Amino acid sequence: MTDATTRFSLDGRICVVTGGAGLYGRWIAEGLAEHGATVVLAARDVSACAALAEQLAARGMRAWAHRLDLADGDSVRSFCDVVLDRYDRIDVLVNNAVARAGGDFFATAPEELAETHRVNGQGLFLITQLFAERMVEQRSGSIVNISSIYGRVGPDFTVYGDSGMTTPVPYAFDKGGMVAFTRYLATYLGRWGVRANAISPGGLQTDQDPRFVEAYGRRTPLARMAGAEDIKGPVVFLASDASAYVTGVDLAVDGGWTAH
Repeated sequence: MTDATTRFSLDGRICVVTGGAGLYGRWIAEGLAEHGATVVLAARDVSACAALAEQLAARGMRAWAHRLDLADGDSVRSFCDVVLDRYDRIDVLVNNAVARAGGDFFATAPEELAETHRVNGQGLFLITQLFAERMVEQRSGSIVNISSIYGRVGPDFTVYGDSGMTTPVPYAFDKGGMVAFTRYLATYLGRWGVRANAISPGGLQTDQDPRFVEAYGRRTPLARMAGAEDIKGPVVFLASDASAYVTGVDLAVDGGWTAH
């Protein structure tokens, strides 16, 4: 038997992170790399991913960047081919990229829902399908989908006040679908030793209106929004052998928001 510390190791693992230089993506990538993984950072803005890869490399970690447009099927297929040609395997896929559109429910056009779904639905499906094929051949792999609390509960619109902020309906629509997709993957792929789980984070504190941050904290049992590094541990757990018997789970990382 291995000790608990060893089971969190990602040495030798090839991990892909979509949206790799985004708000959560950079911390996800850093957490995986800190635990020994080789991390492929993928996004439309490859320059931001390349800058992050250089920062990680300067700290002795393994990371490289490649452009990926999840709204373009050819880009997705090309990206998957590049990764598999280079490493001949894929151990962890973190679906973190997200497209956003829309605003108030009555002001959102159906076309905006279709726009986000090209990334959050079709792109998510295709990249997962292509990499899962290799995971099935390997008889191993972990898929981690980054959803949201608003994929499992309705938004509490009272926290927005008059800040002008809101949760657009396409975001909640797509994140709810991601959680259902995760459960489907878990039951379909489990026979080949491939696991699929979701993480539903709460709001990440950045430069929001202070009134919103205060209201959000009052609504949350831990009395604060998520910090930059709060996503690291949960992703490493689900990516590693520490969670070898965990699949089909939607893990809330929300300070207790959904406990109400």
